[in-house]
Amino acid sequence: MSLATTRFLPVLDCPDPRALADFYRRLLGWTITNERENWVELARDDSTAIAFQRDPDFTPRHWPADGVHAHLDFHVPDLDEAERLVLGLDALRADDGSNKSTFRVFRDPAGHYFCLCAE
Repeated sequence: MSLATTRFLPVLDCPDPRALADFYRRLLGWTITNERENWVELARDDSTAIAFQRDPDFTPRHWPADGVHAHLDFHVPDLDEAERLVLGLDALRADDGSNKSTFRVFRDPAGHYFCLCAE
């Protein structure tokens, strides 16, 4: 037996959900579909979405020292072009560049890790 889900929604804790949703909106071109005081949802369509929830005590982890509990992977056709875009949106490079041809690690403005991965 499996869980009968109607929706799977990853949620990122952050101090400012509107600001972080705006970062990902500009990065992905998705639309804000639900916004409340402490919650913002961003969606590409009815089945692909992500949410941002206010946590005033959120503290970013430091990779690799603290490890990472979860991160987002975005598979892209051109790593160099995607890197220019995310850096232009104020993401920070978080790796040493040793895997430059297959994936690159960044931090969003709230400190969550995400990767750009070669298709």
